[in-house]
Amino acid sequence: MPDIIDLSDLMHAISLVAVAMMAAAGVLEAGRKRFDLFGMVVVAVAAALGGGSLRDMLLDRPVFWVADQTYLIAALIAALLTFFLARLFTLPARLFLIPDAVGLALFTITGTKAALVWGAPWLVASFMGVITGVMGGILRDVLCNEEPLVFQGTLYATAAWAGALVFLGLLSWPVDAGLASVLGGLLIFVVRVAAIRWSIGLPRFTARL
Repeated sequence: MPDIIDLSDLMHAISLVAVAMMAAAGVLEAGRKRFDLFGMVVVAVAAALGGGSLRDMLLDRPVFWVADQTYLIAALIAALLTFFLARLFTLPARLFLIPDAVGLALFTITGTKAALVWGAPWLVASFMGVITGVMGGILRDVLCNEEPLVFQGTLYATAAWAGALVFLGLLSWPVDAGLASVLGGLLIFVVRVAAIRWSIGLPRFTARL
């Protein structure tokens, strides 16, 4: 894999943006439940940090936001800003889907990179990227007493996995790791937004009794 470890500064910056996006999406989703400020912050932090926490525990590495509290600070700031902005402006009910799609793309790529740096094989790394991308959203939806978005039909985890695999495939060629990250993340975002727009999903389970 080409110079993946040399991208640590870029990974850190992208991860901070992903944390902020997921925290904002968590607040916007929880807003429909009329939670108070504390409830909003809990949902936002779970959404922003949950996926990466599970990834790090599975890889037996230090949990990223415990080792670097900058991530926790970013999540808290994004949650508070979104909470107070939502009180000042009328926001569409489905607005959270856009920052959620951005966060999904960023988290999946950074999660895949983190697993590669830790020495995980490519298939495991791709799955760790998916876990990083989707688990925070699952925690958010569970805390909001909603069916997790990832299970509702429109492409979500599938988009994340496709982007992670494309990212890994590009790394196996003489492609710059930064460009591979952008292309993989862009694929995830485009597929996710297209799935929302045109209700594209996987076949649902049906059983003939």
